[in-house]
Amino acid sequence: MIIPDTKQRIQKAAHDLVMQYSIRSVSMDDIAAHLGMSKKTIYQYFKDKDELVEAVVDGEIHNNQCTCNDDRGLAENAVHEIFLIMDRMVEMFQTMNPSILFDMQKYHPAAFRKFQLHRHEYLYNMVKQNLERGIREELYRPEISIDILSRYRVETMLIAFNPEFQRSVKRSLLEIEQEIIIHFLFGVVSQKGYKLVLKYMEQKGLIKHDKS
Repeated sequence: MIIPDTKQRIQKAAHDLVMQYSIRSVSMDDIAAHLGMSKKTIYQYFKDKDELVEAVVDGEIHNNQCTCNDDRGLAENAVHEIFLIMDRMVEMFQTMNPSILFDMQKYHPAAFRKFQLHRHEYLYNMVKQNLERGIREELYRPEISIDILSRYRVETMLIAFNPEFQRSVKRSLLEIEQEIIIHFLFGVVSQKGYKLVLKYMEQKGLIKHDKS
């Protein structure tokens, strides 16, 4: 008997496996074995791996948008919003395989197009609104070009997932993204914002004090 939530179980199992091992390394057989069901059951809900990967991407985009919206509402200010997002990155990147976007682009282009649309529309607008908020709060410099820096930030989001970049720096996804975000923040903040960035960095243990 097929229980009502089978489709959600399949999608969650696929999500967990591809996040850990990346997309190319996970087969439909692997997902079936992980769930203890037959591939035939999976194909009743997803016609092929492409459709399953798209469903995983849809779910991840939805969760990302909900998280960003929550963080924006909870944030005390524009700088705090960025640090809340960094907290979410710690949770996400602990289990994310760095090859996942490369595999998606190469082997599942339809899913990658959905991700790109999310990045260039939703995430661009999130960055833009954060910059506008920071200027209103006098935490970011008023003379910055919001459009240029919003586009720049959206483009730099993929640097950590570039295989050549990963090989050259030999750091985790989280370390790379944190360094890029902090660099971006220091480039846009006012003097008032600069002090706030240092405060949040110290609270998060991102500033190492010399004990000598």
